[in-house]
Amino acid sequence: MKKRQWSSVLGLLGIFLQFSLLAESSLTREKLFKKKSQLDQQSFPPVQLLTLDDYVVVNNGLFNITFSVPGGMVTGIQYNGIDNLLEDENKDDNRGYWDVVWNKPAEKGIFDKLYATDFKVIMEDENQVELSFTRTWDSINASHLSMNIDKRFIILRGNSGFYCYGILGRLEGWPDIDVYQGRIVFKLNEKLFQYMAISDERQRIMPTAHDREMGQKLDYPEAVLLTNPTNSFIKGEVDDKYQYSCDNKDNRVHGWISPNPRTGFWMITPTDEFRTGGPVKQDLTSHTGPVNMNMFFSTHYAGEILGLKFRDGELWRKVFGPVFVYINSLSSDEEDTLTLWTDAKEQMFIETENWPYNFPLSEDFARADQRGTVSGRLLVRDSYVSQSLITANSAYIGLAAPGDVGSWQIENKAYQFWTQADSEGYFLIKNVIPGNYSLYAWIPGYIGDYMYDPYIIVTPGSRKRVETLVYDAPRNGPTLWEIGIPDRTAAEFFIPNAQPTLLNQLYAANNEERFRQYGLWDRYTEVYPDNDLVYSVGSSNYQTDWFFAHVNRYIINEDGNKSYVPTTWQVQFDLEDVDQSSNYTLQLALASAHEAELQVQFNDPDTDAPHYTTGLIGKDNAIARHGIHGLYRLYSINVPGSLLVFGNNVMYLKQTRSDEPFRGIMYDYIRFEGPPESN
Repeated sequence: MKKRQWSSVLGLLGIFLQFSLLAESSLTREKLFKKKSQLDQQSFPPVQLLTLDDYVVVNNGLFNITFSVPGGMVTGIQYNGIDNLLEDENKDDNRGYWDVVWNKPAEKGIFDKLYATDFKVIMEDENQVELSFTRTWDSINASHLSMNIDKRFIILRGNSGFYCYGILGRLEGWPDIDVYQGRIVFKLNEKLFQYMAISDERQRIMPTAHDREMGQKLDYPEAVLLTNPTNSFIKGEVDDKYQYSCDNKDNRVHGWISPNPRTGFWMITPTDEFRTGGPVKQDLTSHTGPVNMNMFFSTHYAGEILGLKFRDGELWRKVFGPVFVYINSLSSDEEDTLTLWTDAKEQMFIETENWPYNFPLSEDFARADQRGTVSGRLLVRDSYVSQSLITANSAYIGLAAPGDVGSWQIENKAYQFWTQADSEGYFLIKNVIPGNYSLYAWIPGYIGDYMYDPYIIVTPGSRKRVETLVYDAPRNGPTLWEIGIPDRTAAEFFIPNAQPTLLNQLYAANNEERFRQYGLWDRYTEVYPDNDLVYSVGSSNYQTDWFFAHVNRYIINEDGNKSYVPTTWQVQFDLEDVDQSSNYTLQLALASAHEAELQVQFNDPDTDAPHYTTGLIGKDNAIARHGIHGLYRLYSINVPGSLLVFGNNVMYLKQTRSDEPFRGIMYDYIRFEGPPESN
């Protein structure tokens, strides 16, 4: 909406904004509201709907929101005396919108903002307004995305924010398509929103879009060195949206703060059930723009394997959301501005506790009484650790579409429901949408994945309790040596400091998330300038002597540019006894791989063929995108005793693909096992 059009809308609001005094909301009042019962909703102004020619405006006395009709774009949010929280320098369709990236098989990707063609008021009363913006596919528009789209927005009485959800679906016989990304995006007023918060530790003043445009482009477009930013405090730092990624399980609330007037804009996600790839799938949150978004599905940190591929007229339908866009403000100068973040976290807990919501009106959204629960207990059997069964302390246990062991991490079309077991291995999975599922699990401290063989059928109101489950952890013999911790990440290994000229100060003192610094792939060459990594079992320490990513080495060419060559790591270990007639086992767990090939050799690195190769694996791109893990892979490799010798042995690990810096792997855990012990 142009500025003149936006001003006209505001002018028409006149009588409609009769509750404008209430729109001067304070965080104190909002906190009081949270503690009231639903009956106190009546103490707030009623929700009102105003329909104009090309727009519809909803006002609940705390804020008002404007949508384009019939397109369903959020063009304006008026709150706390601010005419528009969104960037009104942008066009109508570039402020608040849904989008997907898709293509027909073997064709180029298409960016689609899901413009709706029809508008309907689903509900309008003094307590709730629900709006629907739809687009229906037909064969006349065969070149368009072959999906039916229903974008829904809900504004409730007394709520300082609004809910967004969407229903995407396909009917039988529709054309083949690939869909790689789906999200909802809000581009905020750049003059106001300057401070971003993702967690207690990850929050900071951010550069502007102009700062990025004037900066120095680095190894890929998303990464920019800020050479002359508006705020001199961040001069010389790197800005990269992937530095602010987050695991699904940790992505509950993130957003932005305006220092004047002191206002917050937050994205709250009360559940992961509609996201793809399970609890440890990583994705974007907020980034320079200022941009606040919710990634419902994408191929980030996984690759095209996580794209939604529809073939042979496949029938499909899924609800994404609702998610809650929460807005808050401070009126007292005595309160710390970061109280806005604290309040947003409190609201997140409220939304989480209230899930599943009872107010969405789509028949596709399953309410609490239409869902079921699954409970049970998981134990671990590993006789080389304990003769007794071991409790699966803090195990991740989930329901996902039936598949193979570990398939949940590349599952992308259905719902997933996850929880963590308690210290005794007991678990309860709540609010499960009816359907047919497999039960999956993985346990920190143990390699591999568990899957319960029988399918679990959940019906409305059902309470399923499974028998005591036992996971037989992969194991062929006693541990002779090990490197790392089996937790599906490379976080425990050595992560170097970033180059001083390529810092993001947010992570300079944050050891736990230092891996998010830019350019760490080239630090390997600087840490090991002459020879590749050599790890000596018994004397080396994986926290200081095992580089977190097995990457390529760079060399400087005559023209001053870099080229990359393969690297071969060595693990030296002593064996006091070798049974050359028996088999040993190498348990090799990878936390990530990107266009890599890992070859394993014992004692003789110059043989014509390696003892084992993974072949070309991975599209995670976690090295470039500052992720400490991507997709998990486990290889149980048989090692004939004839390859080993008494005394000193060497295992060679060579990553052979070397034409770019980002090809490589991250190890999760390595264990070398002796021959099975006889009973």
